[in-house]
Amino acid sequence: MMSNAGCWKPPLAALAIATSLLSGCATVGSETGEFGTCPPVVEYSWEFQARAAEELASLQLGPAVGEMLSDHAVMRDQARTCLRP
Repeated sequence: MMSNAGCWKPPLAALAIATSLLSGCATVGSETGEFGTCPPVVEYSWEFQARAAEELASLQLGPAVGEMLSDHAVMRDQARTCLRP
């Protein structure tokens, strides 16, 4: 009777391929302590911000829109913090 113990071992090539595919998902080396790349922060002119504030004041804001705007402000602050050296 032949032994089938070798059949249960994954081929070395498959292991190497799986390792290279999984390491391709990493965006930053683990030794830096960073979580990934920072998203870009769009800078708006004062004129554009004033126009947006006027448009916002004319809207009937419900709780959902207010929460979304608050979340967006937090994300922008987080992105700015991420960009600091």
